[in-house]
Amino acid sequence: MNRLLLSLTLVSMLSLPATALRGVDGEPSPAAQKEAIKGNWTGWRGPTRDGLSAESGLQSSWADGGPQLAWKVSGLGSGFSSVAVADGRIYTMGKKGGSTKMIALSTIQGSVIWEADMGAGANPNCTPTVDGDRIYGLTHSGELVCVSAKDGKILWQRNFPTDFKGRMESGWGYSESPVIDGDNLICTPGGNSAVMVALNKVTGELIWSAEMPATAGDRGQDGAGYSSIVISEIAGRKQYVQLTGRGVLGVDAASGKLLWLYNRIANSTANIPTPIVKDDYIFCSTGYGTGAALIQIHDRNGQFQVEEKYFLEAKKLQNHHGGMLLIGDYIYCGHGHNQGFPVCLNMMTGEYAWGPERGVGSGSAAILYADGHLYFRYQSGDMALIEATPTGYKLKGKFRTDEVNGQSWPHPVIAGKKLYLRDQGTLMVYDIAK
Repeated sequence: MNRLLLSLTLVSMLSLPATALRGVDGEPSPAAQKEAIKGNWTGWRGPTRDGLSAESGLQSSWADGGPQLAWKVSGLGSGFSSVAVADGRIYTMGKKGGSTKMIALSTIQGSVIWEADMGAGANPNCTPTVDGDRIYGLTHSGELVCVSAKDGKILWQRNFPTDFKGRMESGWGYSESPVIDGDNLICTPGGNSAVMVALNKVTGELIWSAEMPATAGDRGQDGAGYSSIVISEIAGRKQYVQLTGRGVLGVDAASGKLLWLYNRIANSTANIPTPIVKDDYIFCSTGYGTGAALIQIHDRNGQFQVEEKYFLEAKKLQNHHGGMLLIGDYIYCGHGHNQGFPVCLNMMTGEYAWGPERGVGSGSAAILYADGHLYFRYQSGDMALIEATPTGYKLKGKFRTDEVNGQSWPHPVIAGKKLYLRDQGTLMVYDIAK
């Protein structure tokens, strides 16, 4: 890359402080508020990847049978991708006829606008990332593709194993949703010489690659995990935080230097939940009998160090998958390996405010926040509406989705006062406006 382009790229990356993306006192971020006005939800867990939607005017309780099904569409292929919504279109991925497809649908009844062929492979797990006139997706085998939003034309692609010697920690395939930061796309090939990379989002050209240390700790395995990157400002430095096969790490946004690594939270099977970042603190959890931890990152004379504030054993808290939400001072999530027992935890102390509760469904629960409530989507196909309050578990409604075609793992999405639930080849859309 020429020096001028590199200089302009770094200026763009550093011009917007990561703290400007965060909401205040647990409120949805300014970016989420802008998206809610347009009825958008442009990627995995929203624009700041915290699972907090700024949609308002939503139902505060559900009658028996749940909200009304507005429409549904089938034929989207197999896989666990959720959806992104932007400017009247829905973007998702699915395996159809042996190939992975990126699919664009209309928000009006789900008519197909275009399909893009991303290559052969197993069922995709990635949720597309929308950035203006470009859409980005990652296949199970590690094919990273940039697609034109207009017509689905492939603009560029990179292969994680071939281009970056990438690898997964275990065999369920690449699952992250790439993140856009300024002029760059940031993603996690998982190779020891390129555990994370920054690419020019227009051309796919490599900007930098982050190298794993030779001794990354005894827990876990080398390779990418099943989480997605969070853009943060920690200890005065803009960083990309990610959960990998060797644990949680932070990478300098400007240079790609790996600044710190916390290995204790890693397990050797699958590290999945996206970490929660608040100021210099990071809350992380994994399943498979591991647990949860709060760590604080310190800049000590230019050297970043990890301080473990507390560690919770698995019997106290483990989020297998489905994710965690920070609202105010409290973390809400599903607790238990392959369970989604609702729980509310004080982030700074690690003490329960309430729970764990049995919940209305079974299996892990993918969760989302909007308009004062938690949306718990259980693996079993059951939905629960829970008031987001630390004063107690307050169930406000439940229903079973119109179809259950397997494990209901894709995360729920709210956009334009509609609740989007992908279940394998079917997308169900519910009207949740008051």
